[in-house]
Amino acid sequence: MTIETERLRDRVATELGRARDRTVGLTEAVDEHDLIRQHSPLMSPLVWDLAHVGNQEELWLVRDVGGREPVRQDIDELYDAFKHPRRDRPQLPLLGPDEARRYVATVRDKVFDVLDRARLEGTPLTEQGFAFGMIVQHEQQHDETMLATHQLRTGAPVLHAPPPPEPGEAVRGEVLIPGGPFTMGTSTEPWALDNERPAHQVDVAAFHIDRAPVTNAEYAAFLDAGGYDDQRWWSASGWDHRQKAGLSAPQHWQRDGDGWAYTRFGRTSRIVAGEPVVHVCFYEAEAYAAWAGKRLPTEAEWEKAARFDPATGRSRRFPWGDEPPTAEHANLGQRHLRPAAVGAYPAGASPSGVHQLIGDVWEWTSTDFHGYPGFAAFPYREYSEVFFGPDYKVLRGGSFGTDASACRGTFRNWDYPIRRQIFSGFRCARDA
Repeated sequence: MTIETERLRDRVATELGRARDRTVGLTEAVDEHDLIRQHSPLMSPLVWDLAHVGNQEELWLVRDVGGREPVRQDIDELYDAFKHPRRDRPQLPLLGPDEARRYVATVRDKVFDVLDRARLEGTPLTEQGFAFGMIVQHEQQHDETMLATHQLRTGAPVLHAPPPPEPGEAVRGEVLIPGGPFTMGTSTEPWALDNERPAHQVDVAAFHIDRAPVTNAEYAAFLDAGGYDDQRWWSASGWDHRQKAGLSAPQHWQRDGDGWAYTRFGRTSRIVAGEPVVHVCFYEAEAYAAWAGKRLPTEAEWEKAARFDPATGRSRRFPWGDEPPTAEHANLGQRHLRPAAVGAYPAGASPSGVHQLIGDVWEWTSTDFHGYPGFAAFPYREYSEVFFGPDYKVLRGGSFGTDASACRGTFRNWDYPIRRQIFSGFRCARDA
């Protein structure tokens, strides 16, 4: 066994452990009543997420990679996300909290045994530990989903974290990204998922993009200017949704005297002016951009601003370079329970001076979710391909609740344009 293989095994074990520690923290933070009840029809009960991450781990690592006998084949259908919409999951005969905990622990024990014996090469599923990396990312994605469920939960606060760093510099205005080709996507990132592949050249016309995400103060100005009542700023579908849903401000905002307050994980306080606005849907972001005389960036524009290095002509893994993110680069991993104020991560800026592209808030783009030229579904169609089309908009960059293992310059998220329970914000762009 080579030193590189041993290092890869150690990395996989560490990442699996980090993900599970986070899952345990999110599920043990509440009592059993909160664990089994549904906090919103948009979300699963937390206990469903807990058993689901174990079931996916069993399917892919214990049975497929390891070739072992099933642990609980009888529950496969219960935890198939495509068989049962979230709103219906509380009515299913789900595993109870203790049974779910025992199940995921048993699966994890078997996974570590598989990891000790598996060849981390030779097939697309095992090369560079891909299947293990896929499961790490899957669990961390569900951890972010569970964090969003905590935000929708009512009752006394149960989650705690230190505040994010204060701004290191004033970040205002926009930058010009020159026109020309760049490499979008990846063919070399070992744990990249199918929708990030393959790398391909995209020619993007010159454009301006905001140096930072739109802040609470900037968004409040749109509110105070009557932006939610002025149809001029909204697309036809956006205006229709605004009326039907009764949208009047970002989710979790409420009037507080002459300003605005925000309820976050059970605590209500005045909005922080310099923090990126969060919990806005695509239509709200689109309307603000129109009001500001701008637009949302395309996905290709966002990625070029985040990855393209004009000095070398190559695309980086991250805005700051190729090294993985640290606490100095980005607000990731539930290290804090809110976005950091604009300017808090100068070390994470791109070569063009664009800040906070990674972490803080998922950023809406104007692009429908689709496969790249040469896309091939792997290892199953239901990860990406079944979502392709005009129903979903792409979000990029990750949020304060996204783990570094599931966030890079090529990582793509997608959701319905009406969704805002996710940690979503945006920045604006305009033609050059």
